[in-house]
Amino acid sequence: MSIRTERVASVIRHELGTMISREYSGGEFGFSTVTEVRVTADLKLAKVYISVLGNVHQREMTMTRLAAEKPHIRAMLASHLNMRFTPDLLFYSDTTMDTVENLERLIKKIHDDDNHKAGQS
Repeated sequence: MSIRTERVASVIRHELGTMISREYSGGEFGFSTVTEVRVTADLKLAKVYISVLGNVHQREMTMTRLAAEKPHIRAMLASHLNMRFTPDLLFYSDTTMDTVENLERLIKKIHDDDNHKAGQS
């Protein structure tokens, strides 16, 4: 990404992060965080990666609600940006933390199995 697209992505990430954590988190929805924003070179599209802390049902509900309210979210974003054109938004679920937890669980299991085998010898 160019410096300009990186700056735009950073501003969008900050603004959306504030909006989403305030209006689309908690209760029946999981706690939502904007983890990354990638903007195309022409600034027409922003891919927004959302991490939702909660169970699978809460993640699905949060992502469905965000998709349904995308026009409203984009309009709110436009009111906070000083740009001629507000990028279209695509929301993606960021499952990085799930992957990290699974890897940590596997590593712990391997260590526990090694310690158990060493104790038997």
